[in-house]
Amino acid sequence: MAQKDKTYRVFISAAEPSGDAHCAGLITALKQDTYDIDFVGVGGPKMASAGCNLLQTTIGRAAMMYKALRHVTHYYKLIKRIARYLKTNKVDLTIVCDSPAFNFHVAKAAKKANIKTLFYVAPQLWAWGGWRIGKLRKRCDKLCCILPSEQKWFAQRGLDTVFVGNPLLDEVPTDFGNCPKDYTHFAPKTAGFAIMPGSRAAEIDSLWRPMQKIAIRLKDRYPAATFTAVAVDNERQQLLKARQLDGLECDYTVGSVIDTAHKADFAIVASGSATLQVAATGCPMVIMYQSSRILWHLVGRWLLKTKYLSLVNILAGKELVPEFMPYFSSIEPIVETIEQLIESSSTLAQISNDLVQLTRPLSTGSSSQKVADVVTEMLT
Repeated sequence: MAQKDKTYRVFISAAEPSGDAHCAGLITALKQDTYDIDFVGVGGPKMASAGCNLLQTTIGRAAMMYKALRHVTHYYKLIKRIARYLKTNKVDLTIVCDSPAFNFHVAKAAKKANIKTLFYVAPQLWAWGGWRIGKLRKRCDKLCCILPSEQKWFAQRGLDTVFVGNPLLDEVPTDFGNCPKDYTHFAPKTAGFAIMPGSRAAEIDSLWRPMQKIAIRLKDRYPAATFTAVAVDNERQQLLKARQLDGLECDYTVGSVIDTAHKADFAIVASGSATLQVAATGCPMVIMYQSSRILWHLVGRWLLKTKYLSLVNILAGKELVPEFMPYFSSIEPIVETIEQLIESSSTLAQISNDLVQLTRPLSTGSSSQKVADVVTEMLT
């Protein structure tokens, strides 16, 4: 257990915006506990603002599947740098957050340096890549799971696990969180749509254009409909605006997934952590993700062990919301599905209620503090 009169150094690694946010919340919680901890690591602006000394900014380069290959050289050099730091500096604990393709290497470097390692956000080995469980056991001293079902799955495979709740859902205000939407007076012709093309540049490259085309088609059908696009930061907002198609009428907002989903009647969302926040507001949605058609058929579809690909549907055990994963080219099925859904207020109301019921058990209201408690127990 950590001592109040001792100084500790904790190395934290995050590689994408959600991890940056999770780790920033954790740092803030640990500081509120008044422990004397020096935070150093790799991550993004939220971690830096919370008080972490960054060796390098990693946020912005995160990619998925085949698009990550272009960044291999950059990450190889970064991992080497991290390994040197961990070897030559006294570090009491290493925390790696999500992004297993990158953080497995960070954890390996930490173990080589004899540093205890905490995994914050369990890698989804239950969905694919289960053969890596042996590597995880070797590199992980404690595993913080954000989904209830994960704790049992990993514990059965020899890992010391704890369920801490989903930190993204801690941000959902209590005044409207976990409350289904009221579609009693809903009219499709005046529907409000949220568009969430993701936080990664690769997601924006592949999804923003088709999402805009979907919006334009919906606007043709429902002239009074409104659209709001959500960007993770100002840089991404400028990127979305620069790539706006002619014919799209759209408002823009930064970092407001929860608020925008709360105000919207329906959402078009890139697969990822944002889908849980949208679900927690009770907002019906379609989920999209694009991949290489060739690599998907050759490799991707054979690796996955779950019937569904989006986190919302995996947790529900059924297709609670339509998922177009992978989406390749035609928007026609997506437009048709959205139109069918918003033409039925009773269907929207049922989906909204089901989403709220699904996400309610995932929220502990204090995920960051629960992880902070684990950290202080590991610091000796």
